[in-house]
Amino acid sequence: MQATANAAAAARGADGEPLAPLELDAWRGMLRVHAALVREMDEEMRARHGISLSGYEVLMLVGDAPGRRMRVSELSSATLLSVSGISRLVDRLARDGLVVKEACEEDGRGARVALTAAGRGRLRAARASHLADVRRRFLSRFGDGELEAMAGFWRRLGAEGPGPG
Repeated sequence: MQATANAAAAARGADGEPLAPLELDAWRGMLRVHAALVREMDEEMRARHGISLSGYEVLMLVGDAPGRRMRVSELSSATLLSVSGISRLVDRLARDGLVVKEACEEDGRGARVALTAAGRGRLRAARASHLADVRRRFLSRFGDGELEAMAGFWRRLGAEGPGPG
C-alpha cells in the first residue's frame, strides 16, 4: 500500500502543476518550523553560551570524535557548511580559545581540529542546555509513536544515522 501511495505522490505534478494544498502545507510547514527552531535555538545558544548553534555543532562533533580531533573536511561533511564555511567557523572558535587547528600528520595537506580545555568546558555546559532546549521546543510536543513515525519519515528521505545532538 505504501508503494502505491508513493507512486501516486510521485506522479502528481509530473507536468509541473502547482503543489496541492496538502502538499504545500506539509512542505512549507517543514520549512517554517525548521527555520524558526534553528533561529530560536541559535539565539538561545548565543545568549547562554556565547557561541552560535553551528559553533556548538562543531564542538559537539569534535568532542565526540576519537581523540577529540576531526579533519576540517570531515566537519564539512558532517554539517551543512562548505569546507570554507567550516574553516571560517573553526577560525572564530580558535580565536575564542575553544579549538586549535593542527596540521594533519598523515599527509600534511589538511588541518585537524582539536578541542581545548576551554572548548571541552563550553561543550559540557552547552550540551546540557541544548538538549533541554531540543526536548522543550520540539520533542516534548510529540508522543513516542509520533516520534517513531517521524524518525521513519526522515530515514525514508535519506537522513540515516545519528545526527547532531
